[in-house]
Amino acid sequence: MAAAHAETQHHTTTGIDNRKLLMWIFLASECLFFGSLISTYLIFRGDSIVGPLPADLLDIPLTSTSTFVLLMSSLTMVLAVFGAQHNRLGLMKGMLLATIVLGLVFLGFQVYEFRHFAHLGLNLGTNQFGASFYLLTGIHGTHVGVGVLYLASLLVASARRNGLGKEAALHVDIAGLYWHFVDIVWIVIFTLIYLIP
Repeated sequence: MAAAHAETQHHTTTGIDNRKLLMWIFLASECLFFGSLISTYLIFRGDSIVGPLPADLLDIPLTSTSTFVLLMSSLTMVLAVFGAQHNRLGLMKGMLLATIVLGLVFLGFQVYEFRHFAHLGLNLGTNQFGASFYLLTGIHGTHVGVGVLYLASLLVASARRNGLGKEAALHVDIAGLYWHFVDIVWIVIFTLIYLIP
């Protein structure tokens, strides 16, 4: 009986579940990916000869609001993990839904900003800033979208008769790792693009 229980734990020699370890490895590779995108932005920042330039476009109060929304989604994700770990399924489901809604609101802000910038004449081919800005923030937005779908799949699965099964806390915890990573990356992007002139 103990052997069967140990077999279902999927622990590595580090004592961490294989699936959680795999998420950590994936996030480490994502750090390298975003590191290269951020480095590219920093290398070419200020090289644009033709406008519109960042000073002409960036709306710091608007983006600060969207950043606040994304940071609040981290709080709701922590509460969802707490609910899953303490078998409070109503809290878990409510906070997963709140995290999804906040993620969608953040994406709405980003779509508005992209459309506004395009209306002012900034696109991928306008200048170096446009190319690096759209690439960096667009790929981050894609990651937020994937995270929303990931959380939505957990929410739908939790509505089944047997919910997320015996390992609900692990599933939500792993999703939380991904979501917090996306939030941390945005803090770096927001600081470098919007706050540092």
